[in-house]
Amino acid sequence: MAISYFPFNSLAEYEQAIDFYEQSLAIFREIEDQKGVAISLGNLGNVYLSLAEYERAIDFHQQSLAIKKEIGDRQGVAISLNDLGSAYGSLAEYERVIDFYEQSLDINREIGARQGVANSLNNLGAAYRRLAEYERAIDFHQQSLDINRKIGARQGEANSLGSLGLAYYSLAEYERAIDFHQQSLDINRKIGARQGEAISLANLGLAYSSLAEYERAIDFYEQSLAIFREIGVRQGDAISLANLGTALANSGNFTEAEPYFYDSINIYEKIRTKLGLNNDDWKVSIFETQTHPYLSLQQVLIAQNKPQQALLISERGRAQALVNLLLNKQSLIPQPPNLQEIQNIAQQQNATLVEYSVIYDSELYIWVIPPDGEIQFRTVNLPQDISLQELVKVSREQIGIRGRGNNNATPQTHDATNHLQQLHQLLIAPIADLLPENQEERIIFIPHEELFLVPFAALQDKNKAYLIEKHTILTAPSIQSLSLTRQHRERVKNLSGEALVVGNPTMPQLKKLSPLDGAETEAKQIAQMLDTEPLLGAEATETAIVQKMPNAKVIHLATHGLLDDISGVGSPGAIVLADSDSDDGFLTSREIMEKFGQASATPLQAELVVLSACDTGRGEIKGEGVVGLSRSLIAAGVPSLVVSLWKVPDDATQELMVEFYTNLYEGKLDKAQALRQAMLTMINGGENPDPLDWAAFTVIGEAE
Repeated sequence: MAISYFPFNSLAEYEQAIDFYEQSLAIFREIEDQKGVAISLGNLGNVYLSLAEYERAIDFHQQSLAIKKEIGDRQGVAISLNDLGSAYGSLAEYERVIDFYEQSLDINREIGARQGVANSLNNLGAAYRRLAEYERAIDFHQQSLDINRKIGARQGEANSLGSLGLAYYSLAEYERAIDFHQQSLDINRKIGARQGEAISLANLGLAYSSLAEYERAIDFYEQSLAIFREIGVRQGDAISLANLGTALANSGNFTEAEPYFYDSINIYEKIRTKLGLNNDDWKVSIFETQTHPYLSLQQVLIAQNKPQQALLISERGRAQALVNLLLNKQSLIPQPPNLQEIQNIAQQQNATLVEYSVIYDSELYIWVIPPDGEIQFRTVNLPQDISLQELVKVSREQIGIRGRGNNNATPQTHDATNHLQQLHQLLIAPIADLLPENQEERIIFIPHEELFLVPFAALQDKNKAYLIEKHTILTAPSIQSLSLTRQHRERVKNLSGEALVVGNPTMPQLKKLSPLDGAETEAKQIAQMLDTEPLLGAEATETAIVQKMPNAKVIHLATHGLLDDISGVGSPGAIVLADSDSDDGFLTSREIMEKFGQASATPLQAELVVLSACDTGRGEIKGEGVVGLSRSLIAAGVPSLVVSLWKVPDDATQELMVEFYTNLYEGKLDKAQALRQAMLTMINGGENPDPLDWAAFTVIGEAE
């Protein structure tokens, strides 16, 4: 993993620096020197940034920025904007980062601050590189380098050279990258910039590692690690440890590599704990930059025939922000599960757990844990002619997807290969002998990365039998999350409450969305079964629904669902409701998290939430898992969810949902069995036997 060139504190002794800046801050406040106060706050922010205490760093930089704006210090404002960009860059919030850097660049150009212009250009380049816009990044870095050379800014020149090295490394031009990093290293050594020297050494190691010159790479990483430890830069320490572990593993030294990955993971986990209780978004985004040691350590452990330890690392590397949020609500110190706890969860769920881990798109690791707790492991080589991501995509396209309220089917692919069979061959066939023979026994799939988009129910064996015909299926974000949804279940099972059923709300003006006649019929039928009155049309406003949610025992929302931020509301995933004077009609995943999911919020008491709408089980797929509506509702205390993996057809969804509730309340089946039987009814005798019509929905969490 590369180390970027962001502005950093040049003092090696950070604790001493904090003391020095705190003293100067106190003096400047005493003599009412606002500019001095702002500079001291900014300096403290930079020190805490180097110590990877991002929340504190941002707080100091925001205070500094506010004062500089107040006193009209334009150059100071530009510096603070750059510093804030660097802090948010460490949290991988790159869109926000670009905004800060562009504001800073504009001000620096207006006031003619050439060094500031060079810094802003270099930082913008780094942000675009993280977004894989490499040509654009190179252009910014080159402009920055030209200015730094003209004004004789040696530190700036070293930073720009190093940034160019990273950009060319990203383009796999390793020799060119080495040349830039070597030039950067020479300057950093000449001017005594220790952190710059460590970064150059680390990035040289990366380039040589990519050329398979592992001994040379290890030497650079060891030098880099020694400096980062000496000066206390924790992020650099973690990256160098992981890179060193990778170089050792690539050399075949698996035993030697293992502790480096563990040390890197431990540092990253400490960094995340310092982000505080209510910074869930930051914990999710920063984890995107920290997945490398989790995946590589699994490889190293499997190479040493340690599959159970690899399972523990797989668990540590998924849904941790969600797990931490739920444990913090109980005032418990988050701890990753041990093997005994994982076995207990399988027994408690009375289910066979199947956890997948996608390793750099080359291998698939699969662990199977039946209720008796005996952990089995299988590994699968992934096809090289098609990526797993592409395979999942074409399998969904082959199903042919149309939207709820849109009767025009997407043309099905003419590809002759049965991709549902292909996925079955990769995901199910290698473990088929380990799965329960009794169709009523539950399997809980714990997907990884793009596997969250797989319709497990519709996977077909070589005889074209669907998986749902053989097994009762649920999904979960992680094994550890199942212990928490079980706690949700225990908390809500004896609580009273009414059913909240919503169908076909009047669509908000913001989006041109068609009415859903099937959703209205569905809501009326289900409300009758649940002995309640449905909220329909203009009555189903966002405000009315949110007010009723805390007291509802069952929540059923039959409407449009919006994926990602196509609604322009700034949140991945939204349920469309009627708007009113006090709301926009879009109940987003972020709003659910803020109202019911945060550590300080009162959780919902619903035992079941059904989002009978398009794409409600989707969202942004990150290292954390799926960040969207389902995650927000688990955080909000809901033990069982039914959500969809694509744009579901209106009439077919009505049929499926009525069958589901009939099975649940009249047939007295558990939620997973109720959904399975509804799917089987549609396959074997309903009007909609196509997987497009029944396979989108999945139960997340608790079956009972």
